[in-house]
Amino acid sequence: MIPVLILFGLLLGRWWRSSLVAAALGWPVLLVATDVMDAGAGLLGAAVLAVANTGAGVLLHQGARLAIRRLRAS
Repeated sequence: MIPVLILFGLLLGRWWRSSLVAAALGWPVLLVATDVMDAGAGLLGAAVLAVANTGAGVLLHQGARLAIRRLRAS
C-alpha cells in the first residue's frame, strides 16, 4: 500500500497541499470502506502514515520539478 500513496504524491505533487489533505482523509475512509480496518483509534495512525508516504511522493515530484527548472535555466 505504501507505493500507492507514494505514487499518489508523485502524480499530484504540484498541488501538494490538496494531495496531503486527500491522503489524510481518503486513506482511512478507504480502509474502513474495504473492511480492512474498523473505525477507531488506529485510523489516526493510518492517516499519519498516509500523509508521510504521500509526502515522500510530493518531495520526489518537487525535487524533479526543481531539477528540470534548473536544467532549463542553464
